[in-house]
Amino acid sequence: MSQTLAPAVAAAGPPLPRTRRLLRAVAVVACLPYLTLKTLWVAGSRLGIPPGSPLLEHGTALVVANVVTVAMDGAVIVLALLLTRPWGRAVPAWLLVAPMWIATGLLAPVMAGYPLQLLVRAFGGSAAGTSGGGEPFLEEWVFAVVYGGFIVQGLALGALFRLYARDRWGHLWRGRLCDVPAGAADAAQRAAAVAAAVLALFPLTLRALWAAGGTTGLSAGVVAERGSDFHVLESLYVVYLLAAVAGGLLLAFRRTPALPVRVPLVLAGIGSGAVACWGGWMAAAALVTGGDPADRPTGLMLLAYAGQMIVGLLVALVAARFLAARSAGAVRRPAT
Repeated sequence: MSQTLAPAVAAAGPPLPRTRRLLRAVAVVACLPYLTLKTLWVAGSRLGIPPGSPLLEHGTALVVANVVTVAMDGAVIVLALLLTRPWGRAVPAWLLVAPMWIATGLLAPVMAGYPLQLLVRAFGGSAAGTSGGGEPFLEEWVFAVVYGGFIVQGLALGALFRLYARDRWGHLWRGRLCDVPAGAADAAQRAAAVAAAVLALFPLTLRALWAAGGTTGLSAGVVAERGSDFHVLESLYVVYLLAAVAGGLLLAFRRTPALPVRVPLVLAGIGSGAVACWGGWMAAAALVTGGDPADRPTGLMLLAYAGQMIVGLLVALVAARFLAARSAGAVRRPAT
């Protein structure tokens, strides 16, 4: 019997460190409040949705959106298991990195935005929907539960991915940009990085204008419902657009040879994910928005969403080609 069990034990690998087990448990538990709330809404409950909420006007679209977001948050649990189970090391890189990029892109603005919104409110700011006297979408405790859970999910999942990636791909982001030689992929990388920088000017200008209080291109409903929360988020989109463009240009042109490789990779990875995923999410939400025409996104808003989504995808392409080149061994070792 001991001979029969030995191969299975060996295949399982060494015991998972306590820190990773704890992070996995935290990530899974942090998903439960959101999944429970969304499941109740799909089943017909109105827990946390005040009477007169605009959400109640969407009917079937609301149910579909809830089902989709339940699946998305359930994917966090799958990722937490993948990052901590032995079989997770055999998963193809793209099958892990793509959903992690999406998860990072969706969670990063929430993790930065919600605490900043609370801070601004503490100094006299107003929540979205309160300045125009309209009905709130959700009761305030729902935002605390949902966004608090997202922040915990992001921290735990990010820590797990960092540990996993360090073990599997740590060599790809070690060293400095001067260690990376010019290669055949540079022309494509530079073209994509420049295209992203040029295309980013449009959504960047609009987002900066909206963050500063301008109303050009905004729908009447958004103008009426703006609060400090709106301005905080618009300011963050400006930051993420700048981070994505800066990361892409640094990786493509490598004009700062002493810069650690991980710096532009982090800028490109988080920045591109945030602008692409939220641009895509807001564009998709606009397609199912009904009700009052004043609440529907304008053409300029849709162009801004589409533009930042394209920018994010281009920068992600630059980062992917950079990592692929390094993975193939195109790394020049510094002279000793």
